[in-house]
Amino acid sequence: MDTVKIALVQAKHEVDGSEPVALHKSKAIEKHVALLQEAKSRGAQIVSFQEIFYGPYFCAEQKPKWYEAAEEISSSSTVKLFQELARELGIVLILPIYEREGIANYYNTAVVIDADGKTLGQYRKHHIPHVEAGGEGYGFWEKYYFKPGNLGYPVFDTAFAKVGVYICYDRHFPEGARMLGLSGAEIVFNPSATVAGTSEYLWKLEQPAHAVANGYYVGAINRVGYEAPWNMGEFYGQSYLVDPRGNMVAVGSRDQDEVVVGEMNKSLIREVREVWQFYRDRRPETYEALCSL
Repeated sequence: MDTVKIALVQAKHEVDGSEPVALHKSKAIEKHVALLQEAKSRGAQIVSFQEIFYGPYFCAEQKPKWYEAAEEISSSSTVKLFQELARELGIVLILPIYEREGIANYYNTAVVIDADGKTLGQYRKHHIPHVEAGGEGYGFWEKYYFKPGNLGYPVFDTAFAKVGVYICYDRHFPEGARMLGLSGAEIVFNPSATVAGTSEYLWKLEQPAHAVANGYYVGAINRVGYEAPWNMGEFYGQSYLVDPRGNMVAVGSRDQDEVVVGEMNKSLIREVREVWQFYRDRRPETYEALCSL
C-alpha cells in the first residue's frame, strides 16, 4: 500500500484545572471518541491524538493531585477502550497517556495500537523540560511528573506504515529523529502541548527539517485554546502533516477542535531517499565526540 491517509486530532480542553481528575478524563475521552469516529468517516487509517490527550496540560503546576491521572498500560481502562475502537474501526492509533509503571515510575508515554486492536508497544518521552513560564509560578514543570524515557526509539510495524513517535520537547533534539529514521520509520508523530511566545517560531521549522534530513513524513499535533486556571499561554494548534521534501500536506486551524487529514505517499519517501543520500553519506565514525563533550 503506497498511499496511507493520516489524521491528526487537535482539541481544546475546557474543564477547569480545579475539577477532579476523573471529570477531566471522562470529558476528554468522550470528545476524542467522537473525533476518532470523525477521522474514520474521512478515511483515516492512522490517527494520532495530542500529548496526554485525556486532560489539561497539568504540568503548568506542581501538585500531586495529577498523579491520579496515571495508568498502568496493562490494566488501563483508557487503553482498553481505544483498543476496542481501533479494532472496530480498523485504524492504527497513537494514544498519548500518562503512564505509571509499578509504584513510583511515571512516564509521558504514547501507546501504539494496531488496526486489529493489539498494543504493539509504547514510546516514552526522553527529553523532560522544567522551566518557569510567566510570572505567576506557572511553567513546564515536567520533571515533577515524569522520568526520562528508557525504551529507546522504537519503530512500530503497523498495518499501514512503519511508525515512530517523538513527544513534544523531543522535537528540539535531532539525535532521536535520526535514530527513528535509521530504524526504518516512514512517518514520525510528535504529539505536543506548546504555547505561543515559547515555541511558535520553531513550530514549522524544526519538524519539516527532521522530515527532510531523514526522508520521512512527520505528523505534528498541538492542542488549542487556553486552559484555566493557569492561562499560561495560547495553545496555538496548527497541527500539520509534512512530507520528506518539507512540503506541508495538511495544516490545521489555530483555535478549533479539528481532525487534520492528509495523505502519505510511500513512493515519495523512496524517491527522496534515492535523490538525497543522507543515510549513505553520513559519517558515524566521526560522531564519538558527541558522547564526550
